[in-house]
Amino acid sequence: MAENDMLSAEGSAGADSEDQELLSIVWQTLSQVYDPELGIDLVSLGLIYDVSQDGDTVNIKMTLTTPGCPASENLPDMAQLAVSFALKDRANVNLDVVWDPPWDVSMMNPSTAMGLGF
Repeated sequence: MAENDMLSAEGSAGADSEDQELLSIVWQTLSQVYDPELGIDLVSLGLIYDVSQDGDTVNIKMTLTTPGCPASENLPDMAQLAVSFALKDRANVNLDVVWDPPWDVSMMNPSTAMGLGF
């Protein structure tokens, strides 16, 4: 997802510059959390569906490549911990793993997909 798309994520319309900065930190942080099996970050894999802010809470919707993904127990916790650490006390972090729509290869960053042979 392009950074302009990231900054216009649902819930950020009309947000002031501090809110935009907060959401930008979230996206940047999530792009530094790597799937341990693939060695590719969550954003490039297309696993982050939405980042929005509701008052003092940042809401993240993410998915996994499959419900039986071996990283399914750790990856969401890794993402939430990384964002919580990056935001310090600026906001609470709520991360939900969702399965709709189901993830598929077309959700990956095009250069990431090419690098994996798709």
